[in-house]
Amino acid sequence: MAKSKRQQLTLFVEEKDSEEIERIRKRFNPVQRALIDCHVTICREDEIRTIDKVLDNLSTPGRQKVTIQFGQIVMFDNGKGVLIPATNDNCAFYQLRKSILKGSEIYSTRRHEPHITLMHPRNATCTDEIFKTLKKANLPTHLTFKTVSLIEQVDGGQWQILKIFRLE
Repeated sequence: MAKSKRQQLTLFVEEKDSEEIERIRKRFNPVQRALIDCHVTICREDEIRTIDKVLDNLSTPGRQKVTIQFGQIVMFDNGKGVLIPATNDNCAFYQLRKSILKGSEIYSTRRHEPHITLMHPRNATCTDEIFKTLKKANLPTHLTFKTVSLIEQVDGGQWQILKIFRLE
C-alpha cells in the first residue's frame, strides 16, 4: 500500500523562544504538539511540487533572517482553533517566500499569512474559558527565524526534518 507523504517548508521557533507556546500546546492541543514543534509554515506542499527548483533556490546564498511581529491571539474555524497572527507588513517573510518560489510552478501566486497555531481545529477545540486563559499568556510579540526546514509527514505521523537551510 502506498504511503501518503506531505512536504512543507517551515520556520521553527527557536527553543529559547518557544517555552510558553509549547506549554500551551502541550496542555490544550497535545495531539498537534506531538506531531510538530511550534512553527510558522512558509510554503505548503502544493506550492513546492517543483521541489528541485525550490531546494536550488534555498541553497543559493543571500537569504536573510526573518523577523515576524505577532499580535493578539485570535480564534478561527468557528472558534475551534486559536492562532497568533502576524502583524505589520512582514516584508521579509514575503520576500523570503518569493525568493524560495522563484522559477517554480507556483511563483508566489497566493498570499500566505504567517501565524503560529496554538490549537489546531483538526484535533482540539477551544472554549470561551480556554480562550480567556490563553489571552493571559505571555506570548512573544516578535520572533527571528534563522533557518528554513524542509519537513515531511508520512501517513499522518510525526513531521520529520529532512533538511535545514541557514539564513544569513
